[in-house]
Amino acid sequence: MAILGNIIKGVINLTDTLSSETNHIEAQENVLKNLLQTAKDTQFGKKHHFERILSSNDVSASFADTVPYFDYHKIDEKWWSKLHQGETNVTWPGTPSYFALSSGTTGKKSKRIPVTDAMVDAIRNAGIKQVLSLNHFDLPADFFEKEIMMLGSSTDLEENNNHLEGEISGISASNIPFWFKGYYKPGEDIAKIDDWDTRVLYIVKNAKNWDIGALSGIPAWIELMLKEVIEYHNLKHIHEIWPNLKVYTSGGVAFAPYEKSFNSLLGKPVTVIDTYLASEGYIATQIRPETDAMQLNTDNGIYFEFVPMHPDYIKEDGSLKKDAPSVSIKDVQLDKDYILIMSTVSGAWRYLIGDTITFTNIEKAEIKITGRTKFFLNTVGSQLSVNKMDDAIQHLEEKFSTKISEYTICAKRFEDGEFYHSWYLGSEVSSDEKEIAKVLDTYLKEANKNYKVARSKALKGVKVKVIPVEKFYDWSDKNKKKGGQVKMERVMKEKKFTEWEKFLKK
Repeated sequence: MAILGNIIKGVINLTDTLSSETNHIEAQENVLKNLLQTAKDTQFGKKHHFERILSSNDVSASFADTVPYFDYHKIDEKWWSKLHQGETNVTWPGTPSYFALSSGTTGKKSKRIPVTDAMVDAIRNAGIKQVLSLNHFDLPADFFEKEIMMLGSSTDLEENNNHLEGEISGISASNIPFWFKGYYKPGEDIAKIDDWDTRVLYIVKNAKNWDIGALSGIPAWIELMLKEVIEYHNLKHIHEIWPNLKVYTSGGVAFAPYEKSFNSLLGKPVTVIDTYLASEGYIATQIRPETDAMQLNTDNGIYFEFVPMHPDYIKEDGSLKKDAPSVSIKDVQLDKDYILIMSTVSGAWRYLIGDTITFTNIEKAEIKITGRTKFFLNTVGSQLSVNKMDDAIQHLEEKFSTKISEYTICAKRFEDGEFYHSWYLGSEVSSDEKEIAKVLDTYLKEANKNYKVARSKALKGVKVKVIPVEKFYDWSDKNKKKGGQVKMERVMKEKKFTEWEKFLKK
């Protein structure tokens, strides 16, 4: 009998029973006031009159009217760069203990995003919330005695001017509670290995010694690791070596495009739980099995605002125009795309994280990620968001009975002077590329009226190239961005797309 598992499950059950349902509107109002109160004497707080905002009748409205939007480059140039020059109390009291290195997608210079001790605590609290929510997923008691494989970036953080630097998954894993270390795999020694391939090799060789009950990480890299384990040990599927694997905690990107290829590596179904951890904070987590939507962490160090997704509000580089309107959580609407804005206990203020979301349940503050502002394809008026592209990929998988694990797209002007949507699909499908392009084009016309209009005007057509999915991983490797928090660019500008196509020809 799983005595320890029953004890842990009992504690989770009791804690969940005693906890009351969060009032998300009140929680957000309190978070904003606490943020402003804590940071009012910082350089940023004085410059933007936090004291005056706090004394106003409508704090959220005054905050939105007084403080401008910031993307990474703007806040780093004006404020966070001061931290690297030894200044303190810049956008948050004191100095941050960590900087999260984040390029988001391959081939870009790493951003350096401050991570304060308050943010480390907030991420840990959000993780505890995720664990407590497992009570809703009807898992057996012995699950809580199994080990958890967390596959992120290296935990061997680099020291730099009295702070530590690394990707957020490495920072989080280096701060796991002492009581969790016995469950944590691949363990501290292997997790510190910086080279992705070397780290995976150690995982592969040790896989038979572990009893893994749960996996956590970005789908593409989890899949790659599982394939290596299966091949090395000559398995039919991963459950032959980890028979008690029951849960996969996904994160970083939408899981839907990976679902078919991920399931092909399993011997039996697992429970998939979506999470939303970014370098800027732990944003949301799925708390119930009836939906794959995630609940915003509204009471845990992050204040959210939402800008309606519209081409008129977005600049060419993906940043927001200063007059773009925002709403707080009390005024959002269902099934409408919003650009996510955050203010946090790490000293990010009205910060454009670059993601778009939609609310599926306002009362429970549940959302789904729908795309990226920079991946919003509107070169010729087609207004394609990533979720529409993901839906199209799933349609192709069903139509051609195949798996498409990765893809990228560019609105490219070809030799005839016309614009085409040029797609590269990571798949083993053997169907004719022109037939795939025709099916893809037809689906998008039916699913997106703006795309249909664009196809009758400036957008000439669709071109498709099918390549081995490994080429996408090689591209990441070439840019020294394999593993960790890295996601493949779903949409490329023409300059980057030219580099991509040159890489493929080599």
